Amino acid sequence: MLKIGIECHVQLLTNSKLFCSCPTRGNEGPNTRICPTCLGYPGAKPVLNKESVYKGIKIALALNCKLPREFYFSRKNYFYNDLVNNYQRTQYEISLAGEGYMDIEARKIRIRRINLEEDPGRLVHSGKDISKASYVLIDYNRAGIPLCEIVTEPDFTTTREVRIFLQRMSIILENYLKVFDSGLEGSLRVDANISTQGARVEIKNITSFKDVEDALNYEIKRQGSNPPEIQETRGWDSEKKGTYLLRTKETEADYGFIIDTDLIKTEITQEMIDEINKEIPELAFNKVNRYIIEYKINKDDAEVIAYDPKFAELFEYCAAKVDPTLVARWLRRDLMRQLNLSKKTIEEINLDKNHVLELMILLQDKKITDNTAKEILIKLIEKSFSPKEYVEKSKLAMTSDVDMVEGICLKVIKENKNAVEDYRKGQEKAFNFLAGKVMSLTRKTADPELVRELLKRLIKK
Repeated sequence: MLKIGIECHVQLLTNSKLFCSCPTRGNEGPNTRICPTCLGYPGAKPVLNKESVYKGIKIALALNCKLPREFYFSRKNYFYNDLVNNYQRTQYEISLAGEGYMDIEARKIRIRRINLEEDPGRLVHSGKDISKASYVLIDYNRAGIPLCEIVTEPDFTTTREVRIFLQRMSIILENYLKVFDSGLEGSLRVDANISTQGARVEIKNITSFKDVEDALNYEIKRQGSNPPEIQETRGWDSEKKGTYLLRTKETEADYGFIIDTDLIKTEITQEMIDEINKEIPELAFNKVNRYIIEYKINKDDAEVIAYDPKFAELFEYCAAKVDPTLVARWLRRDLMRQLNLSKKTIEEINLDKNHVLELMILLQDKKITDNTAKEILIKLIEKSFSPKEYVEKSKLAMTSDVDMVEGICLKVIKENKNAVEDYRKGQEKAFNFLAGKVMSLTRKTADPELVRELLKRLIKK
């Protein structure tokens, strides 16, 4: 039976590192954002960053986790070049939170625990192939940056579920909670644990959602023909699209966890929880359920809109005065398509919600055609203006003048006899061609339904 669990290491968006005042971001060169504490100098004492604790608790509450009354840090002992102390400050005996869950596709993926821990340094290998690197450099700028480790139970039964979970979690943490930035290098790294018929295999430090899915699919295929007999830790080569053995897997006992006596226990008070809870907005998965019930839109539209706060805000503003189904269709289909074509996000454009509402009202009241609305939407992405005033000034209001439209239809039929004959033989594309010609001659202002009705009647004569 296929079992998959993941460990997500999220780089928290704080101003300073977890145990010292060194900045977490900057454009300086390697080994410049460092101090005796994050370099592990003898006598240097750590001091816990309050901001990282608050953001960790915010993540825990958003993922429905239970919080202990207090927590502390432990030392995870192992030797590696990028680990300055020869141990990592993390949590083991008591985590920051646990026993949470996230809903995906009517199933609960359980969250086993959420830990705060420090990031090690960064190894820089020569060349692209790590196994053939002639030298390795170490940059300690990353050492001590606060990480939130989110560990799931092995509840995933398909690789697709893993991808959906990661996408939704990323959206919640970045768009809603504002606790991490996906644009920063190494801001989210994933370790995936998988077992099919044999021992469990861990795949380390995968840095994209696509690579996580590819790595798991590769392991399913590899283990199908050769189930591992002992636990392994493997790496992922995104260029060769395969995993490779790093080492046989250690057990937790091998790390010799001990309480870090340089750090005191930290209490989580009810006042702290209440304060943080006030900062958590209605999250995406709650919005989806509400949109389906309250606005009667379909699940696919609800999910696409709800998982971006800007889209959700725009949808709710327009849906208060316009048919929600119409608004959802236009935001998901047309606005998102134009944003993709222009390679912009909704955050990057100055889109006035009142102007979008004007456009939706014009559509709902059949004052303009779909084609006119699309052209206006493209212009709105580039600059702000009133669609209502633009339609009046440019004389783009939809016309239902039967005599005028009928005259244009007769002209198109007369000038495109071959297309007319093709349509009479059953070719629907020919009819669409004729309708397009009529719409073009009316500057796309004719009522499309009227055009189709008149064309069909006139061709049958």
